[in-house]
Amino acid sequence: MYVGAIMLGLLGLMFLSVDPQLQYTVDEVMDYPEDHDSGQVHVRGIVQIQSIDNSSSTFILEGIDSQIQVSFATIAVPDGFEEGRMIAVKGDLHQEDGVWNLDAHEIQTGCPSKYETE
Repeated sequence: MYVGAIMLGLLGLMFLSVDPQLQYTVDEVMDYPEDHDSGQVHVRGIVQIQSIDNSSSTFILEGIDSQIQVSFATIAVPDGFEEGRMIAVKGDLHQEDGVWNLDAHEIQTGCPSKYETE
């Protein structure tokens, strides 16, 4: 009985210590960007074709109707980062000269191409 109570207590502590972070689409963020500019946001979208600029370390992350300029100047990009690919970016959203930008802290790519159909 004591072991069960201890296990239940540990399970409860585990759930309290986990900080789930919601992942939003580009369109969800850009519908109300002011709601997301007070901290880190986790956004998924597609790297726009011909948008990667290695000289300025930026690219465009696009949704269906909206887009966000992403700066990756302070991080290393992972394998699989390429134009036209769905990715997720964690970073800080802010407005600069009327344009919303995301300063990336982490970029996550999707599944390896071995899972894609040929």
